[in-house]
Amino acid sequence: MALQRVDGTFAAGANISIGKARTAALFQKPTRVFEDIIGKGRTAMVALNDFTPLQDGVPITVDGQIVGAVGVSGAASAQQDEELAMSAAAAVSNAPPAVTYFDRSQVNEAFDKGAVLFNQGESYMVHASRRENPGMAEIHTKDADIVYVLDGTATLVTGGTAINPKVVEPDELRGSGIEGGEARQMKQGDVIIVPAGVAHWFKEVSKPFLYYVVKAR
Repeated sequence: MALQRVDGTFAAGANISIGKARTAALFQKPTRVFEDIIGKGRTAMVALNDFTPLQDGVPITVDGQIVGAVGVSGAASAQQDEELAMSAAAAVSNAPPAVTYFDRSQVNEAFDKGAVLFNQGESYMVHASRRENPGMAEIHTKDADIVYVLDGTATLVTGGTAINPKVVEPDELRGSGIEGGEARQMKQGDVIIVPAGVAHWFKEVSKPFLYYVVKAR
C-alpha cells in the first residue's frame, strides 16, 4: 500500500482516497458506478461496511486479474480526481481493457430503475435510462448524448434557450424548460445525437419511456 498527500490538500483527503481504493478493489468496479447507483435512489448501499461510494476509485488490472486499485481525493474537482486515478491505474496495468458483457437479466434490472450500465470514465458512459415523467431541460457542456429509443414515446425538444439554467454539477446545467427549439416525437427504434452544449428537454413522455444513452466526449 502506498499513500502520498500533496501539500495544501485537506486533511480528510488521505482517508477518503484509501476508502475509494479499497472499495474499487473489493467490488472490482470503479467507485463512480456506486455513486451513480446511490444517486438514482438505492440509498441502502451506504449501510455497507468499509464502503466509500464516491467516484475516483479505479481498479488496477494485471494479467486479466484485478490486483488492487487507486483512489484520489483533493484535486480541484471530482473530474480531476478521476482523471488522475485512471491515469495512475493505467500506468501500472499491463493488460488491454477487457470486453464487458451484460446478460439480459442485468440489462432488464438496469432499465427497471434507470441506471448507469457501464462507465468508461472520461471516454464514454452507457445509461439504461427510464422515464415515467417529463424532465428538466439539460445542457451537458462536454458530453454528447447518443440516444436510442427502446420502448415508449416522448416529445424531445432540442436547441433553443434553456429557461433559468442553473449549474447542478461540473459541466451540467438544468433549467425548467426550453424557449424555442425543435420538437420531435421519439418512438421505438429512433436515434438522435445531441452535441455537447445543446439544450434538450423531454417535454412529454409515455409511461414508461425506455432508452439507451451513450455519453461521449
